[in-house]
Amino acid sequence: MTTPSFMDLALQAAETAAQAGEVPIGCVIVRDGQVIATAGNRTLTDRDPTAHAEVLAIRQAAERLGSERLVDCDLYVTLEPCTMCAGAISFARIRRLYYGAADPKGGGVESGVRFFASPTCHHAPEVYSAVGETEAAKLLRDFFQARR
Repeated sequence: MTTPSFMDLALQAAETAAQAGEVPIGCVIVRDGQVIATAGNRTLTDRDPTAHAEVLAIRQAAERLGSERLVDCDLYVTLEPCTMCAGAISFARIRRLYYGAADPKGGGVESGVRFFASPTCHHAPEVYSAVGETEAAKLLRDFFQARR
């Protein structure tokens, strides 16, 4: 049996979110090869529009490390982060961002406002897109088709 990749773990968190009726987005934060935070979307559950997987995972990692700066951390998320999440990633000083599916309508990294390219962005992580893209896109597509 092979060890699941970090994106596989983010996909599992997305599936858990979908089972709770949330949009299936999952996030994992890794430091020194160890998972330090995992979260799925909880906007409906928490009745909180900011309860995106990335924000929840960043909060968890910051608490675990005792610091708001996550400089040696990498973030894996199943969907291109929105502008709010890109801002949180920047303020947390995340080292690398890996994301699955692109989000042409709501993305803020390589779509939309391209937050990290903005002159007002404090810190831009290294960005790796299309990691686990097929699986992430299928999860989202299946979720929304079931809702129609």
